[in-house]
Amino acid sequence: MSFKRALGPFDATMVVIGGIIGSGIFINPYIVAQRLDTTTLVLSAWAAGGLIALAGAFAYAELGALFPRAGGQYVYLRDGWHPLAGFLYGWALLLLIESGAIAAVAITFATYALRLAGRPDLAPVPLAVAAIVSLSVVNYLGVKPGSRLLNVLVILKVGALAVLIAAGTFAPAHPGWWSVSRDAAAPQFSVIVAFGAALVPILFAYGGWQNANYVAEEIQNPRRNLPISLITGTLTVVVVYVLVNVVYIRALGLDGLAGTTTPASSAARIMFGSLGDRFVTAAIAVSTFGFLNLAILAPTRVYYAMAADRVFLPALARLHPRYRTPWLAILVQSTWSCILAMTGRYEQLLNYVVFADWIFFGLTVATVVIFRRRAPLSGRPAGSFLTPGYPLVPIAFSCIAAAVVLSVVLADPASSSRGALLLAAGIPVYYWYARKRSSTQ
Repeated sequence: MSFKRALGPFDATMVVIGGIIGSGIFINPYIVAQRLDTTTLVLSAWAAGGLIALAGAFAYAELGALFPRAGGQYVYLRDGWHPLAGFLYGWALLLLIESGAIAAVAITFATYALRLAGRPDLAPVPLAVAAIVSLSVVNYLGVKPGSRLLNVLVILKVGALAVLIAAGTFAPAHPGWWSVSRDAAAPQFSVIVAFGAALVPILFAYGGWQNANYVAEEIQNPRRNLPISLITGTLTVVVVYVLVNVVYIRALGLDGLAGTTTPASSAARIMFGSLGDRFVTAAIAVSTFGFLNLAILAPTRVYYAMAADRVFLPALARLHPRYRTPWLAILVQSTWSCILAMTGRYEQLLNYVVFADWIFFGLTVATVVIFRRRAPLSGRPAGSFLTPGYPLVPIAFSCIAAAVVLSVVLADPASSSRGALLLAAGIPVYYWYARKRSSTQ
């Protein structure tokens, strides 16, 4: 039994956009404004982060066209580096990264949904668990229902950001929003350091394009449609992110943006009055619910691919006979996410392995160089997508990913060390399954 190719190019593009846009763009831009001293630098940082994300999307587009298989990033790491590298990625994804993100995002959704309903006094955990369970049922019933729901939610959250952008264009501008500078005489070296520090939260906000590669076997004509969706979706998010930050600074001023932890609400309050808070609260609830849906839909294909290779729980490789979904993988991931949400341990886990995503991003993009060296381009299907600017683009991206990891390690060495230990715990698990597989061949 195989996956059903039910996703067209529009569906795949919505997966890319939905995987990138979460709650961060509504909340986190104030961190960037605190680290940079001019409007030009802030917007340049968001544009630079977008170019880096686009470079990553280019590499994933080439890899997806070359290996249009379920599991995406797991497959590239397995075949490019070593099966252990792919396993550790899937291990971290299930045990920590994705399950922890699902728990955290579910709590965020529940918090804002209860606030929107006028009941902020209620505990968010029951609603968070209910959201995980309900979305798991939707995605259990097929990739098409999950994708259709995702499409609606992505359109709604992009529409909310479009409303902010349109309103900000006509709203009165904060005096000196473009020309103000906190410290024009700052040494050049310190500006470079500050720019690099500002890129860290920006790059985390841009992550998520890889979700489309997870479901490559469910995309129609993936060699053509996967690259189109990756590039179109990532470019759309870059334009939206830069324009939204223009709105924030135009409405609040640079100091105003740096001085609030809720930039979207603060800007919307200026533009819409008392309705601004409710508008942003609803937008964040919708955005996080959509992100949650995608987090349940796409990464389960990684666990399926690991199990199909017989390096993880074999039962996870079973597809539902009617719905053709990895139903047990969905059940396992969602159950673990609910446990994390109920115990409150997800925040600690996320801190431990927050650097892991960019370790694997860097290693994955580097496989573009590895596969190019192993096989001539003449052996690829006609019209296969190739990364522009090769080899400089993938090499530069991998170097930037290494710098992001290093900055996270320096900022929180204790959590990074614990995260490394948790990743290392997967090594004996891999070799146990590998030995078991060898003994049955």
